[in-house]
Amino acid sequence: MKVIVYGSGCKGCQTLHQNVIDALAELNIAADVEYITDLKKIMLAGVMSMPALSVDGKTVSSGKVLSVEEVKKYLA
Repeated sequence: MKVIVYGSGCKGCQTLHQNVIDALAELNIAADVEYITDLKKIMLAGVMSMPALSVDGKTVSSGKVLSVEEVKKYLA
């Protein structure tokens, strides 16, 4: 599984990144987690609002800081 968090480096984006790590640990799922802050890469991915979460190449959330429980729903 490949999980990408797109963000500008703000507190909300960092919180989403940590919530993804926590959700993966709670679900005992091994995944490749990447945190992308490069605006060119974010634009190439088609992300219009941040933070955004992508799971296996599909953007599942954008513009919202998901809780650990919300992240789990996208990972399960």
